[in-house]
Amino acid sequence: MAAAIAMRQQGFRVTVADGAEPPIDKACGEGFLPDGVAELERLGIQIPSSEMRPFFGIRFLNESRSASAEFSGTRNGLAVRRTVLHRVMMERAKQLDVELLWRAPVNGISAEGVQVGGRLIRARWIVGADGANSPVRRWAGLDHGPKPRMRFAFRQHVRVAPWSDHMEVYWGARCQGYATAVSDDQVCLALASNNPQLRVEDGLAELPALKARISGAEIVSRERGALTGNHKFTRVQSGKVALIGDASGTVDAITGEGLGLAFRQAMALAETLKSGTLVPYERAHRRLGVRPRWMARLMLCMDRRPALQERTLSVLRKHPEIFRRLLELHIGERPALDAVKDGLMLGWRLLTA
Repeated sequence: MAAAIAMRQQGFRVTVADGAEPPIDKACGEGFLPDGVAELERLGIQIPSSEMRPFFGIRFLNESRSASAEFSGTRNGLAVRRTVLHRVMMERAKQLDVELLWRAPVNGISAEGVQVGGRLIRARWIVGADGANSPVRRWAGLDHGPKPRMRFAFRQHVRVAPWSDHMEVYWGARCQGYATAVSDDQVCLALASNNPQLRVEDGLAELPALKARISGAEIVSRERGALTGNHKFTRVQSGKVALIGDASGTVDAITGEGLGLAFRQAMALAETLKSGTLVPYERAHRRLGVRPRWMARLMLCMDRRPALQERTLSVLRKHPEIFRRLLELHIGERPALDAVKDGLMLGWRLLTA
């Protein structure tokens, strides 16, 4: 949907074909960091205030400690149910005269265009925005890259009054839990671990602080799961085919950047297509992924290391300026070169903690 909107903004005629029926839901942390909110604005997408909830920073917690950092720019974060987001984006696409074909699975691609059922849709460009198991990627011969270390994420919603105006990350010995208020009476819970059997209910037993927050709360959505991790492909374009979103590779859910990154890719792809070649998109795509993948690797250093989690939270609590600078780097408000200095600063504080 983001690609369709971005390309219509550049004057292209666009058809979206999808085998599902809207509104489409999927496992998702349902939060936009401030850089992702900026992309929503560029796409002309406005979430009704009654159907979203702002958040003002990030908080890390374990059993005994917490540390938080607030966003320092002019934008806050934004949390919204995935189904609401899809509906609003669909309305924006219709406003721009995107042709939307639902319950219309794509059966193949060719030099002429895209096969949708028994119909050939002729196309100058084909965009594979069809998820981590992308058939378009396979058909285009782009399914090559280093084998990633993937994790497993699950998501569910509970009816409870929000207790925080921050996106919260709870660190456990074997997993991380995420809590984000998506409305005045619902909180989105997500769990990520290396264990495909560790679902939300079992994971909460390892995150007592989070479990206590939602004790007795009503579960209001079915549990959904997905793979997560830093997954790169050798190429994301070939001939007339380009990949975006999870089809083009992923960043670990711990970054909170999945949606924002996909939207930035959509804008970059639309701008590239004006030149008549996809080659610049390859470079833009690679550049856009550097920061979130670096931050994912940094944060995952604490995965399954309780002692390091304890020391890191202690340092971030005692030196909030470090956490603030890392958050600014994470959302693109500091130059990438500052990563070296900030990483060294955090490392020194950990050694002397």
